Amino acid sequence: MPADDRQPLSEGVQRRRLQVAGALSLALVAVAAVVVGAVTGAAGPAASGTSPTAATTDAAGEATTPPREEPTASGAPAPVDTFDKSARSIDDPASIWVVVNKLRPLNPQDYEPDDLVDVPVAHTWEPVMRQEASDAVVAMFQAAADEADLYLASNSAFRSYSTQVDLYGDGSDPTTAPPGASEHQTGLAIDIGSEGGCTFECLEDSPEGEWLRANAYRFGFLLRYPADKVDVTGYPHEAWHYRYIGVELATRMHDTGFTTLEEFFGLPSVPLGTQ
Repeated sequence: MPADDRQPLSEGVQRRRLQVAGALSLALVAVAAVVVGAVTGAAGPAASGTSPTAATTDAAGEATTPPREEPTASGAPAPVDTFDKSARSIDDPASIWVVVNKLRPLNPQDYEPDDLVDVPVAHTWEPVMRQEASDAVVAMFQAAADEADLYLASNSAFRSYSTQVDLYGDGSDPTTAPPGASEHQTGLAIDIGSEGGCTFECLEDSPEGEWLRANAYRFGFLLRYPADKVDVTGYPHEAWHYRYIGVELATRMHDTGFTTLEEFFGLPSVPLGTQ
């Protein structure tokens, strides 16, 4: 037999064999892609550089979810200020809250209250005040006697416009208000001393003065011209001058630390020396 008696393959057979070989190659490539994808997926998001999702797995392979962060509790709400500063007029001369100073004269300037009464307390000059203020003075003087064995007296109370004209004169006394701008004209102010004869300046260091500074607000009175507010009120310190403003306002000012009507109501200050 000849060394190679095989007959050459026909062109059609060769084409079919090439097609089969190509199909097998494509199949192998597809299998390899599946294997690589499985391996890559098993590596997890961290291997591919992507961010982890919210859900994670614990050591046992169970899915877990990170605990939700609870919002922090806010602080207690701030207290609401319910005091109504507009409840009474600070301009009407008949209002117990009226603010009178050298920049805020009474309107009309010759105003005189229509409810003035005699104040039944010890006095140097017989005092007259508005009824509500008179009742408060009587109660305060009685409390000083009952609580501290201190006996207060009135040195001056209501003064009319014409009286203030005479007292003011040429305006050389810095403690005397111009006519029409005096708290005494409202019938709500009183100068207080003691039955023992302590008047005006001596009240500052006396037991009576100390008691009044601590307790006058309980009866609706305000030490109108404090020593540290001279450039607010426009007057030198007067330890004896108390102004009736009612228990509600006096207590509010005491509790909040305000010592002048100008500051409490946000009014302009009156520098000392203002005429």
